[in-house]
Amino acid sequence: MTDQTQAERRPTRQRAAIATALSGASEFRSAQEIHADLDRAGTRVGLATVYRNLQAMASDGEVDVIRTTDGEAVYRSCSTHHHHHVVCRSCGLAVEVTGDAVERWAEAVAAAHGFTEVRHTVEMDGLCADCSRRAYS
Repeated sequence: MTDQTQAERRPTRQRAAIATALSGASEFRSAQEIHADLDRAGTRVGLATVYRNLQAMASDGEVDVIRTTDGEAVYRSCSTHHHHHVVCRSCGLAVEVTGDAVERWAEAVAAAHGFTEVRHTVEMDGLCADCSRRAYS
């Protein structure tokens, strides 16, 4: 089977259900969590189908994917412009951030080593204000 481009992918009931399950979530979700959400909602989609669709949606830029400290891929619907995230280690809250300094640094490092058309991902985690307050009160 060949990889399909976004334009070649046909919309499916499963992909629409996964997109709906992700919409509005402020935290990144694993394929297993999304599968469980769909199951609770009465939408029958196989776990392998959830994984395949999430990978395709990430490739198409429809969702963002980051790796947890355990190496698990987690997904979230995000804006389409280039951005990064800061994620709460405790509650999972994810906030989109942009950073001109990071962009300039990435371009400079790439150029210094003769690279062009470089993509990068910056992942930051910490404690959100609410979790930090709870941890230190």
